[in-house]
Amino acid sequence: MRRNQMQRIEAAMKERAAQKMRRNQKRRIEREEMKYDEMKCDEEKRDKVQICCRDLSLGYGTRVIAEGLSFTVREGDYLCIAGENGAGKTTLMKVLLGLERPMRGTVEFGCGVTRKDIGYLPQQRETRTDFPASVWEVVLSGCLARSGWRPFYCAAEKQLAQENMEKMGVSGLARESYRKLSGGQQQRVLLARALCAARKLLLLDEPISGLDPKASVELYRMTRQLNREGITIIMISHDLNSSLDDAGQVLYLGREPFFGAKETFCSSRIGRQLLRKEGE
Repeated sequence: MRRNQMQRIEAAMKERAAQKMRRNQKRRIEREEMKYDEMKCDEEKRDKVQICCRDLSLGYGTRVIAEGLSFTVREGDYLCIAGENGAGKTTLMKVLLGLERPMRGTVEFGCGVTRKDIGYLPQQRETRTDFPASVWEVVLSGCLARSGWRPFYCAAEKQLAQENMEKMGVSGLARESYRKLSGGQQQRVLLARALCAARKLLLLDEPISGLDPKASVELYRMTRQLNREGITIIMISHDLNSSLDDAGQVLYLGREPFFGAKETFCSSRIGRQLLRKEGE
């Protein structure tokens, strides 16, 4: 009887050991599968990264206005850049365009993107509005980066300019003088021009500055539609409440820098504080 008990105990111990071994083996397989999935996911994300900024420091001369900026922009993103006055928002945009160099850090492009693929709509105060050119000439000049050393525009570039004018609703103004247009019309023309260069990305620096409410709503509608069509949008805006309606990510420059999903920003201390201030 004692011998039978010992045999049963030994059998039970062997079964427990076997079960433990099977559980460990299953966990190893699950960990390996998870690791493979994570590697695959990271690889897919890397494939879709259009801009990767690492540890950027921005400034003028020896004066640092922003530092430690690290963020990524992926294909199809809508990134809203916000921040305090003088925090370096426009400087950052110029660094992305290659117009200025960062004091430190790197800007890398991926997914086949080069700076020639980026369209740019600068602030109105940085744009001359008095030059004697027609709307058609202004929009077509956005194809300069595409034409390279050619001293003329090809038929495909002229067709692209025409399509973008129609998309922005300014094709009927083609022969009009640019300087005679209203502020909202000029922004539409400049956006059509930027689209001629924007094969993959569009950068907008406070695009609604100086526009009336109706023109502002229309510009937001147009950028929303462009994003839905696959253009990556990076927009500097002081109008957080409106710009966050469409943005998926937020980059905030200031004393408490932030980069992440819109929802996370809105629930953060700085996000709640800014949105509450705007609503007052």
